[in-house]
Amino acid sequence: MANASSAKLGMRVKGAPGAWAFLAGFLTLAGLMHFIAPQFYRPLIPEALGDPGVWVYGSGVAEIVVGAALIPRRTRRPAALAAVALFVLVFPGNLQMAWDARDDSAVRQVATLARLPLQALLIWWALVVARAAKSDADR
Repeated sequence: MANASSAKLGMRVKGAPGAWAFLAGFLTLAGLMHFIAPQFYRPLIPEALGDPGVWVYGSGVAEIVVGAALIPRRTRRPAALAAVALFVLVFPGNLQMAWDARDDSAVRQVATLARLPLQALLIWWALVVARAAKSDADR
């Protein structure tokens, strides 16, 4: 049975067909972008954490690994929960990006602020995938 939120996105929560594939593709692409355009991610890393390169490439690898782990049905639930953790852990970086853009152009400010609710949507999506994977495992 679909709930109102998932129905608007054209998917059923139970089984969530395609939701895991979207999440896997999104995470893999996001992870690859850490290697293609690391300069975009470097400002997100707080100075207190040291060399941003380590964190940028490390988080890129983590996103690719989690994306790949969503593919096999047997690892889908733990991978979806790992995606939730990743999305929560990078949220402070998105806050930092929005804060740093406060004196930039209005377009940049809007773009960085738009990332914040997107993060909540990604967390929700990963939870949908985790719930669907649990339902599949319980059958």
